[in-house]
Amino acid sequence: MAKSASTVTLAALGGVAVGLVVGWQLPNATTPPVVDDAVAEGNELPTLQLGERQRGEITSASELNGKDGSRFDRFLLPLEEGTLIEIELGGPLQGTLALYDAEQQLLASSSNVAYYDAPAAASLRRRIDADGDYLLVVSGHDLHSYGPFTLTSREMELITSDTLEMPSRADGWLQDGSDDYTLTIEESGLYQIEMRSSDVDAYLVLEGPNGYRREDDDSAGNLDARIADFLEPGEYRLTARSAYGQNSGLYTLELGPHELASGETLRNSGELAIDEPLHGWFSGESLNYEFTLESPAAVTIEMLSSDFDSYLELSGNNVHFSDDDGGEGLNARLYASLEAGSYQLTARSHGGHGSGLFELRASAIDIDDLPSNGQLEVDSPVQARLESGARDYYELVVESAGHYRLDLLSDDFDAYLELEGQGLFLSDDDGAGDLNARISTRLEPGTYRAIARSYSNSESGNYTLQLYRE
Repeated sequence: MAKSASTVTLAALGGVAVGLVVGWQLPNATTPPVVDDAVAEGNELPTLQLGERQRGEITSASELNGKDGSRFDRFLLPLEEGTLIEIELGGPLQGTLALYDAEQQLLASSSNVAYYDAPAAASLRRRIDADGDYLLVVSGHDLHSYGPFTLTSREMELITSDTLEMPSRADGWLQDGSDDYTLTIEESGLYQIEMRSSDVDAYLVLEGPNGYRREDDDSAGNLDARIADFLEPGEYRLTARSAYGQNSGLYTLELGPHELASGETLRNSGELAIDEPLHGWFSGESLNYEFTLESPAAVTIEMLSSDFDSYLELSGNNVHFSDDDGGEGLNARLYASLEAGSYQLTARSHGGHGSGLFELRASAIDIDDLPSNGQLEVDSPVQARLESGARDYYELVVESAGHYRLDLLSDDFDAYLELEGQGLFLSDDDGAGDLNARISTRLEPGTYRAIARSYSNSESGNYTLQLYRE
């Protein structure tokens, strides 16, 4: 059964004293002390009651950790099954915390990083699996760490439930496993589920009617998970876990309708009209659109999404183009000079992962209206500057058939070169070595267009464009 909560109730923490930092060096993480039988039995150890504040001090007379030379102190901590505890170490001592069970097994430890001036408070969290007396060990970071300390403890009270509502917000605790929830969708629509945590690498799995299954790792940014999808009515099973290993920690689930612009209609197929953007919903399956050009044109198509890494493929009339991140961030932007005719466009995510809302838009410029940066002649290199996001167009007039080589060279950006005309559509990224581009091919007499740009469509800098007959 999952344990979740719509609220987290925290007992008030006691104040933390700030004083002189002892042992200012940056040590390696302290090795937890070996727990002997006397420790396990709790003989003559002071007792720390959950919710109370306790003071102590690490001195040269404190017990010695033979592994690294640090000193430590011990406290008996009676705890009940199901209790979620947090213990914080404050005060001048630069130290760490470790919690052991009655079988002397290490259950949890703090991972405080020491700083020169103001060390952050060390703390640990743990959900208790069984009633009993536990051992809390306070250690210095290294053999130079001494000083007074303050222990404060609290119980984090989470409401237990294995059922979630839409919309809702719930706080849960993972402990070496996963939490399973039941979620009922009353009306079909666009929904979003997020799992956020500063303790674990969040991972979500959603399963539902008719074999529905979606999973996600990092779509919400950082190590947080997000599933955004169109859900039909029915009962779903939501699994919240860590992506790797058996990690423990606090997490928050947030469920609700997806934020979709008001009045937008989703289209997952059909015609993509020039200068008429449309919105669609990607759910793991490639989506197909088509468009028609009445005359030759330079076409730019963009797929924008904040939910997944978009990817575009364009085919038709013996051409094929694709793009992953040619736009801003993880958005796809595809540019191609196309002849008149019908074309097919495939919209999907990179690798087929993720799901969510996207915008698709296309624009076109008639070939005859394209700006010209001049004419490129054989053995007459052109030196120019490419502006960010720009494409420079050059006209080539081939008077006699032969084998020609076209180079785009730059020390400032990753060069990308395209050549079109007389039914020919060629492109190259790094064919000239390093990040320079080269197209080497046979050209028949006629007029061609060379297009100089950067691979990412966003870089700028100086370049040389040159044409040779081989």
